Amino acid sequence: MKKNFLNYIYLIAIAVIAVSCNKEVLDRPPLTSYVDEEFWRNENDVRMYAYGFYPNYFNGYNTGFGTDYAPVTGYKFNDDLTTKNVQTNFESSVPSSRESTSESAAWLSQYSGPTWDFAWVRKANVFMDRLDTKAKPNLSVEAYNHWTAVAKFFRGYEYSRLVSVFGDVPYFDKVVSDTDFPTLYKDRDNRGLVMDKVYDDFKYVLANIRENDGANTLNKYVAAAFISRFMLFEGTYQHYHAFDAARAKKYLEFAVEAAQVVMNSNKYSFSKDYKSIFTSESLAGHPEVLMYRVYDAALTVTHSVLSYSNGTETNAFDPNLVLIKSYIAVDGQPWQTSTVANASSFALADLVKTRDPRFEASIMDKGNGNSATMAYGYKFAPREALTYIGKTYPAAYTSQTNTTDAPIIRLAEVVLNWIEAKAVLAQYFGGAAVTQSDLDKSINAIRNRPLEAAAVAKGVKKTSLLVLTAIPNDPARDSDVPALIWEIRRERRMEFVFEGFRLLDIKRWKKLDYMDFSKSPDYFLGPWVDLQVENFPVNYLTTGFINKVKVKKADGTIVTWNGSNASQMVGYFVVDNAANRTAFAYKNYLSPVGQAQIVQYKDRGFTLTQTTGW
Repeated sequence: MKKNFLNYIYLIAIAVIAVSCNKEVLDRPPLTSYVDEEFWRNENDVRMYAYGFYPNYFNGYNTGFGTDYAPVTGYKFNDDLTTKNVQTNFESSVPSSRESTSESAAWLSQYSGPTWDFAWVRKANVFMDRLDTKAKPNLSVEAYNHWTAVAKFFRGYEYSRLVSVFGDVPYFDKVVSDTDFPTLYKDRDNRGLVMDKVYDDFKYVLANIRENDGANTLNKYVAAAFISRFMLFEGTYQHYHAFDAARAKKYLEFAVEAAQVVMNSNKYSFSKDYKSIFTSESLAGHPEVLMYRVYDAALTVTHSVLSYSNGTETNAFDPNLVLIKSYIAVDGQPWQTSTVANASSFALADLVKTRDPRFEASIMDKGNGNSATMAYGYKFAPREALTYIGKTYPAAYTSQTNTTDAPIIRLAEVVLNWIEAKAVLAQYFGGAAVTQSDLDKSINAIRNRPLEAAAVAKGVKKTSLLVLTAIPNDPARDSDVPALIWEIRRERRMEFVFEGFRLLDIKRWKKLDYMDFSKSPDYFLGPWVDLQVENFPVNYLTTGFINKVKVKKADGTIVTWNGSNASQMVGYFVVDNAANRTAFAYKNYLSPVGQAQIVQYKDRGFTLTQTTGW
């Protein structure tokens, strides 16, 4: 049986959540959890309270059929994926309410973050208050500083997410009495002020959190990795949205510093293949994974993410031709300028041989009719899972009984955060120029991962290293993005496909217009398929699909299946009835608050400012 202390953490976390609840969340004495007045006796009590944060912030693959913050099942709203019929529209009107007082992992899928909910901020502030008022006499100075750092980390984490969704938010740095209306109903603080507070919290974290606090638990390196994420996000958001250059620079410099804490430790490496990160029954000891969530059927802690990658389950949102074309060829060039044989072929069997190995590890090598685009993402499924297509799956590969471990934070993200922050600082803020050594420590280290034998047998090869003096000149590059930064962005897209980074990335780069699918017909296409051959597990050349299934030839001609033209059904797969989403605007970068929240403030004699544009 797979064992790990983190199993215990997730199972007992619910028992300590009630300690921080205010009257709106829980107004009866808890019957099965610790009582505040009798808690905080020693470091074990403090540790127990800290574990209550884990399910919310180290969510992994969620549990059961849960989709919040889960790859594949939750993150479906981005420009990499296309669905049949009209694409999901952006929010267009202010909701009646956006508030939550729950400590569950509530989120907004269109914004990849939480609702208007400050329960977790309060929980972190309660943590710090109790450390000061109850636990401090019972702790060593080192322990007190460490646990204060843990509390500040989670507060900074939550505010980073809230700011990414709403922009300006009210900042609370202490527990607020439920009768202190002027504070409870304070208006929003500027996002810069909030993130300056987060910056200060994170500085304290790196200076005081333990380097090791037990296996697979929050420590200096895990914290530093997350800090590099949040500081990169806010630094680039401030820069590309032209908010505050000084803050952008400060945050980006901190992103570099935090990433270097991990990189300079030499504790992690790219010495194992890419697919193993997402398909292993146990991630214990994986050289690239800083922290992971354990799943174990015996403890009924399971998930369903693998099931939606098993070749049979339908996602409805699947890889489009735009995403496929973004993958670099194995000679390190975009397909338009590559000299690799068949680089201009978009048949899946050719793509797995001509493209970066992460393509083959993420997308099946033949058309699959269970995908809306015929390109089926199987990144989170072991190769063996595909052998059960058309058969009975074992429990580990179907339903909500998956037991593969989930990476929480990993080295590839750290080094890509690092190289992007360095490149932006060099390009726009007078920072030190990116060197070949920098590329070798980041992008090239990733590209040099070992390959699986099964991939090599298919003809998969490592991608050539990125050379600073020969950065590819992609014909599809946006004119306002320098070539090096473009290639860094491409690397992120390949590395993190289906994981949930894409929407947040294009938002911080001020590239939400990528969600306007009228910009390219390729958004409505899948790979090049021969429907006479690629007909499993769904055969589209049957009478039930007459006048419904279409392919697009290289010259743009559309051919529709008429029941007798099977030999002509070769071309780019046309997504059924796919149409663009309705127009959206700059306001869609951020979420509005609900009408009810505006009214709640007004009823108390206060004003809550609505999100700009709403």
